Amino acid sequence: MDRPLGVQISRMLKERGVDVIFGIPGVHNQELYRGIEEAGITHILARHEQGAGFMADGYARATGRPGVAYVISGPGLTNIMTPMGQAYSDSVPMLVISSCLDETAATRGQLHQMRDQRAAAATVCGWSEEARTAGAAYALIDRALMEFTSARPRPKHIQIPIRVLEAAAPPPGAMMPRRSHDEMSPTVAAQLAAELSASRRPLFVLGGGCVDEADETLRHVLRKSGAASFTTYAGRGLLAADAALHFGAFLARPGSAEIAARADLLVAVGTELSEVDLWRPRLGHSAPTWRVDIDPVMLGQTTPDVALRVSSSAFFEALDMALPGALHSDWTEREVSEARARWCAEVDTERPGIVPICEALRAVLPDDAMFYSDMTQFAYGAKEVYPMDRPGHWHHPCGFGTLGYALPAAIGGAIARPGQPTIAIAGDYGFQYTVQELATAVELGLPLPILLWDNGKLGEIEESMVAAQIAPNAVIQRNPDFLALARAYGAAAAEPATLSELQEAVLSAIGGDRPTVIRMTAALSR
Repeated sequence: MDRPLGVQISRMLKERGVDVIFGIPGVHNQELYRGIEEAGITHILARHEQGAGFMADGYARATGRPGVAYVISGPGLTNIMTPMGQAYSDSVPMLVISSCLDETAATRGQLHQMRDQRAAAATVCGWSEEARTAGAAYALIDRALMEFTSARPRPKHIQIPIRVLEAAAPPPGAMMPRRSHDEMSPTVAAQLAAELSASRRPLFVLGGGCVDEADETLRHVLRKSGAASFTTYAGRGLLAADAALHFGAFLARPGSAEIAARADLLVAVGTELSEVDLWRPRLGHSAPTWRVDIDPVMLGQTTPDVALRVSSSAFFEALDMALPGALHSDWTEREVSEARARWCAEVDTERPGIVPICEALRAVLPDDAMFYSDMTQFAYGAKEVYPMDRPGHWHHPCGFGTLGYALPAAIGGAIARPGQPTIAIAGDYGFQYTVQELATAVELGLPLPILLWDNGKLGEIEESMVAAQIAPNAVIQRNPDFLALARAYGAAAAEPATLSELQEAVLSAIGGDRPTVIRMTAALSR
């Protein structure tokens, strides 16, 4: 039966597997809220659209399903554009549905008016389209959901004029069939297997594109091939941190270029090998290169010897079948373990206090703990040295590099994984970008430890200025009393003085009935 389009959209999303929507209602998008409860969807009320977007991002990363957000026209959309840009950089499936004004060309001075709202959103997402009919809205929603699973996931934006949302519309049709990725050619797999057999120092680099489809086949292929490996930050946990020939997530260490130069065959799977992976222009290798990705843009950015547009799971399944028995290489466990130890020591020297805190946390946290970190010095060090035994359990705003990510993204992750431990890691400056989302976490009763690294300044920027011979300027801020602030929101608060007290505080927070702000400083590990 015909119902207002806002009602039909929520029902459609529920039928397509959407259980949670993040957002903030307003007079322009209130029609989207008419049918949420009737559809059986849980709505999470954020305190700012930026928070809603990061929550949707965190939910999507934890589940592998799209994170969906409803926002108003104008400022609601511009507020969520930062999370959309982050989701675009990190290949996160996010669907943002906004209202828009019915007409903007001949009328000026309307509430929430923008010159070109659709075009503004298009700068930070895979595509941004306007649905001027109910049928167009349904088609665009299905197109977005299909593309999330058939291509590199990028955020999508659909805007719908207010009158169209209010008007009666027929129900949507059945769900469109989803497409799968191309299969890996057995001939191509045999070619790579032959090159691996002839290679003495094969090297794999595994990125975030392997995470969603990771299984034991990947690890089996790495062991079987005799190859050494690195992961990007996003690929951490694909291989055990102490695997015999695994160099870890130390690609940003300058010494990793020397390792890459020793390789006589490079296979890069699901990674951009971008600036934020390497922090230098090139990996450092001169060997023949295979690149495997589902994104043709990434395959075309460099000139590999072989470029394969195929999913990581199809690639490793075909390669596993093509490889003969176990192969051996000239890489040694000793050179790998020595390199890992050397780089860990470098992190400890460059960022005092972080390595001992990571070791203390790893000793007590459950294996299935999921982390969401912000742009903060603690996370920069921890991302290299904290051992991960499973993929997709440490999420960081790598590409866009936005501040304020950790708290709302962790809220989304905690909603997605009830009963499982979720931890937020924030710096004293970035935490204040989205601190208001503490209210949402308290409202939901989330047992969320928030590890707050407080050095009273923008430490990374200060160090960068000094290195560039610039007198540090505008890097010292006056912080609030974070513990009092947490309690004002209704959260718990702790300031451990020792590593053992930190362990107790984190475990207590995981078992609590509300979020807990845990203030940490470098003095904690002394």
